[in-house]
Amino acid sequence: MIDTEQSTSIVAPIDRVWDYVQDIRRWANLFPGCKECTVHDEHESRWILKVGAGGLVRTVTVLVHVDEWAGPERVSFSFKLQGDPVEGSGAYMAERKGPGETEVRLRVRVAGSGALAPMWEALSRPLLPRLARSFAEQLKAVIENDVAEEQEVPATEQTPFRYGA
Repeated sequence: MIDTEQSTSIVAPIDRVWDYVQDIRRWANLFPGCKECTVHDEHESRWILKVGAGGLVRTVTVLVHVDEWAGPERVSFSFKLQGDPVEGSGAYMAERKGPGETEVRLRVRVAGSGALAPMWEALSRPLLPRLARSFAEQLKAVIENDVAEEQEVPATEQTPFRYGA
């Protein structure tokens, strides 16, 4: 079994972070290597990922099930690779850290089964923390960018110069 936990502080209120997080398509779009995401309903989705470990690069289909939507503080999920003996689970946890700041923790666990599980886990062990860290950094960047764009003051309208005024 492989597991990782990544944390990041996002300069945005928790409700603003939740506005972004509650859309599973947005999660998929930020996930490194995601080529496609099909959402079946609020709990079921199918992601096609291109992943690499060492010199091996594969395209895998991941069936993702949201076990619990408890926003804005928590989302828990489970997943399994279609056609591979790999499954896992994870959680998104958010906490208010002050006005306009949210601490986000992402936890992911992956387990392989069968005769190839030790080899699969050895190849994947360094990959999972990098994927989770990259996802957390992109989540932070996208949300903070959206908040910054909303706070920008539009340029003052220029009054045309008139002769004789």
